[in-house]
Amino acid sequence: MSQPPADPAEAPNERQGLEEFLDYYREVLRRKVNGLDSAALNKTVAASNLTLGGIIKHLSLVEEQWFVVDILGQELSEPWASIDWKAYPDWDFESASGDTPDYLLTLHATACEQSRRILAGIDDLDTLVDREPSSGDRFNVRWVLIHMIEEYARHVGHADLIRESIDGATGD
Repeated sequence: MSQPPADPAEAPNERQGLEEFLDYYREVLRRKVNGLDSAALNKTVAASNLTLGGIIKHLSLVEEQWFVVDILGQELSEPWASIDWKAYPDWDFESASGDTPDYLLTLHATACEQSRRILAGIDDLDTLVDREPSSGDRFNVRWVLIHMIEEYARHVGHADLIRESIDGATGD
């Protein structure tokens, strides 16, 4: 695997800490798939159907969903926009089996860079997202960052197990 990502600052301000931890987990995920071929990205462990390819494609969608759709109030772009999500709710996970490692890593890098640009244009973490959830209360950008850290941390844990089963590689 590649070099481990830099640790987040030990005494950051709130925004710096949230952004650095999110970037840290983004990089850890990318490190988990670094150097693997398509067959390895499609490997499953035990009874789970999760794959490293599916996880990285899913998190690419999650980036666009929260930053583009929810924060900005815009529509999903391709490859997401034309999917019938009601008919194929796990399309992001399942369709990754037909994607190359380069495609998946580029999709993820593009989504993360877009998210960073959107976040850079927001001065106040109390800014409410554009999308109004069914509960009636809109999320603020701070909540989105916390949720993204949680989402990445959960899936990086899955990626740890899958990667170790492929070639024994461990660590962040």
